[in-house]
Amino acid sequence: MIKAAEKAAKSLKRDFGEVEHLQISRKGPADFVSNADLESQRILREELSKARPTFGFLMEEKDNAVDTSSKPERWIVDPLDGTTNFLHGLNHWAISIAAEKDGEIVAGVVCDPIKDEMFWAEKGIGAYNNNNRLRVSARKDLADCLLATGVPFKGIMDSNPKFLQQMNAVMHKISGIRRFGAAALDLAYVAAGRYDGYWEMGLQPWDVAAGILIVKEAGGFIAPFVPKENLVTSGSLIATNSPIHDELVQLLRSA
Repeated sequence: MIKAAEKAAKSLKRDFGEVEHLQISRKGPADFVSNADLESQRILREELSKARPTFGFLMEEKDNAVDTSSKPERWIVDPLDGTTNFLHGLNHWAISIAAEKDGEIVAGVVCDPIKDEMFWAEKGIGAYNNNNRLRVSARKDLADCLLATGVPFKGIMDSNPKFLQQMNAVMHKISGIRRFGAAALDLAYVAAGRYDGYWEMGLQPWDVAAGILIVKEAGGFIAPFVPKENLVTSGSLIATNSPIHDELVQLLRSA
């Protein structure tokens, strides 16, 4: 998984240096697809297929490949998380790869090529950034905590006023909020203790599958907004360290 991410990263870094020349087509509200995105996906599909020929794929971008997303063993892949950042020349984007077996995420990689950070985890083995073990933060008081979130974009915000209610419930109780625009990295930063918590709605499986395992293996906790919903497919989640988990989950669900 790491080797596949590194190969795709080389292509993305080259295109990022020429971002103003990329040809772009519109996918939807605030959601763009670039040639770089599609090339990264092609490389990842090719490399991961060599490693595990029987695995299926659940991938963000539409391509001409046969749909194998229903296989019990599959890769869940975002070839470029933070596409809008990438296209605006902001160096905060990543590649996300998760391995799923029978509905359970067993390995995850979030690769940030620009900052030379490779966040990875395997079930039962722990979470790492490159070769350094990751642990979530130990802050206990919400007033000292820094949280991350994702702001719904045009079209989603109009139909979902819950986000503003959540912000109102949380803002006056914490140290600060950050919105960097790459869900996979937000989760990796919770695992690394840079953020104490993170929440977002409107997510897709490829946004969060790898990050969920990385947070868990770093000692963090993750909950869906609706109790007992599947974390990978529910589209909304709350990730935190251990001490603030119950309090933040209650705050956000009540909002």
